[in-house]
Amino acid sequence: MKRILFLCLIALPVLAFGQKKLTLDDVISGGKSFYNFYPRRMNVDFRPGTSELIIVKHDTVFTQQAWRAEEKELFNLTDLNTLIEAKGEKALQRLPWLNWMDKGQLWFRAGTHFVVLDVTNKKIASVTQMADGGEVPDFCLSNKKVAYAKGNDLYIGGDKQVMVAASEGDGIVYGRTVHRNEFGIAKGTYWSPKGNFLAFYRKDESMVTDYPLVNIEKRSAEVENIKYPMAGMASHEVTVGIYNMKTKKVAYLKTGEPKARFFTNLSWTPDEKYLLVAELNREQNHMKLNKYDIATGELVKTLFEEKDDHWVEPQYPALFIPGKGDRFIWQTPKDGFNNLYVYDLDGNLKKQLTREKRDVTRIIGFDAKARNLFIECASEDALERHAYRVSLASGKMTQITRESGSHAVKISSDGKLALDRWSALDVPSKTQLLAVGSTKSKELQVVANPYEGYDAGQIKLVTIKSADNTTDLNGRIVLPPNFDPAKKYPVIVYVYGGPHAQLVQNRWLGGARGWQLYMAQQGYIAFTMDNRGTPYRGKDFEQAIHRHLGNPEVDDQMKGIEYLKSLPYVDTDRIGVHGWSYGGFMTISLMLKQSDVFKVGVAGGPVIDWKYYEIMYGERYMDMPDENPEGYKSANLKQYVKNLKGRLLVIHGGIDPVVVWQHSLSFVRECVKEGVQLDYFVYPRHEHNVLGPNRVHLMQKVTRYFEDFL
Repeated sequence: MKRILFLCLIALPVLAFGQKKLTLDDVISGGKSFYNFYPRRMNVDFRPGTSELIIVKHDTVFTQQAWRAEEKELFNLTDLNTLIEAKGEKALQRLPWLNWMDKGQLWFRAGTHFVVLDVTNKKIASVTQMADGGEVPDFCLSNKKVAYAKGNDLYIGGDKQVMVAASEGDGIVYGRTVHRNEFGIAKGTYWSPKGNFLAFYRKDESMVTDYPLVNIEKRSAEVENIKYPMAGMASHEVTVGIYNMKTKKVAYLKTGEPKARFFTNLSWTPDEKYLLVAELNREQNHMKLNKYDIATGELVKTLFEEKDDHWVEPQYPALFIPGKGDRFIWQTPKDGFNNLYVYDLDGNLKKQLTREKRDVTRIIGFDAKARNLFIECASEDALERHAYRVSLASGKMTQITRESGSHAVKISSDGKLALDRWSALDVPSKTQLLAVGSTKSKELQVVANPYEGYDAGQIKLVTIKSADNTTDLNGRIVLPPNFDPAKKYPVIVYVYGGPHAQLVQNRWLGGARGWQLYMAQQGYIAFTMDNRGTPYRGKDFEQAIHRHLGNPEVDDQMKGIEYLKSLPYVDTDRIGVHGWSYGGFMTISLMLKQSDVFKVGVAGGPVIDWKYYEIMYGERYMDMPDENPEGYKSANLKQYVKNLKGRLLVIHGGIDPVVVWQHSLSFVRECVKEGVQLDYFVYPRHEHNVLGPNRVHLMQKVTRYFEDFL
């Protein structure tokens, strides 16, 4: 018999056994009472250049000395509105999000205005305006200008609105994200450190096939085309422009051929003379970090290259070490786990800074003298997150966080204090002040259990051997309230199973969604497991899915089913599965490939045939269709339609621009051709996710389906 390792990390009930019942409005975002059950964490940060805390309560900002209890009011919304209205600006209804620049200044956005507040002297230092209709603003602290896109054009706002680049026609887009937000790309403009230059993306998608979405709200429905580059087809072409604030001219980097490349992770050198660009080939297995001369646009040199038999996926730009203009930190999993390396501007590797057999998950920042770097790492089993201080001289790592759980940390400017906000399976949220390098601490907030008094279940974390018997997989099981091991319970498996998403963690509720607690309350066991292909377990774990999506993932999920079947209180004739997007792909894969196991499934926004999916994500994991015909055939769920035995509900957004509607429609068509019955529901005018108050409607439908048939 194959071994199943079952480790109960925390087996105690984490939710009180009360009499009150949860509703879907309580547990679904968009529900009327959802935020009553969301841990209310305090808004606290360090004041730059000091050891003071900045605490925001309601509409008032307070300061507090690190180890003292007294709070001193700094300013409030009324004070702020007095200053704003004196400048002719409209009063704010609530305190905006505050971005501290230094001890005495902060900035915030108010509609189309970007306001710098001189806190020390209690006056407005500057107001920068963006034109009405402006989008994706990028405010520069150095020159107090804001770059923004309007339509397909790029502007800079300040005393007046300056057009940087105007679209030459359909398909030419400036200043917005490119490559469908893959490779860590989250914006389309990049200010230089001193604000003298603006780097920006120019995207030419004129060669990309138009994909039709339909607007049914018009008297006669109208086509709304988007550009959607499907696997194996033409991709958009990207160039990088540089706008000179002094000359008011634009020049482009001479990136050359082939044009079918990905230009990612732009970073300026501190002296503003060079721009570093991580360039990836169409095959996504060869990356070059290239250094360009801003004055000429010419390639100076390739600093280094990375190759991989599966894929290379740069996610983070070069991070320059303060005071060391030619030294930067590069993140890469090339040695098996995401680690940090120090290079110089000639491309010489100066040192490997971290050598962990676990992933570095975040860089927090440097201390004031740049002697130490602060980072966040996953635990070796990926269930926890902890913060560390790393000496830039020796590489010595010192753990800062203490309790078992998942920590998100902020560091004071001098590196001596840490604000630690963390949670664990049975800890909703705690915020503590820690002295780095000692045991001194101060508790700032303990959030009460928002489910106190409610009739909810108990949660356990378990580990299960992967199908290839090489790795422990992390799982989470939610048992019904008043659980009776002598009874038999139906199970709903909630699955995602794809890259860049971890569902099981030692944080509040183990990462469980409120809906799973609700279903446990209705008498179901809720189960989730992270299979191979999910993140934070190292490169080999994530790359196990390359070229054959839907096979290792299903094999691993079936090990989870094997574990469930080993439990005497699981009704093995009543197992259901639900997931969205990649989880929709996994749901249908399990329903069709393991049709004797799963009685009911609900798949939302599912990928059906990977040749219909976009280039940047799809080709990374599957290569091009003509390069991997067997892999695409194996992952095409239409060929398994005849296997369907249970009840399957498929749900799709009517204008989904991510997993286009063609996926599920082609699946329905195949079911009709084969005489196979399924259930189908569309959310008109919704995109990839059903959000807002309509999400309650969605989860009512999902819940009812399991109630009716499971």
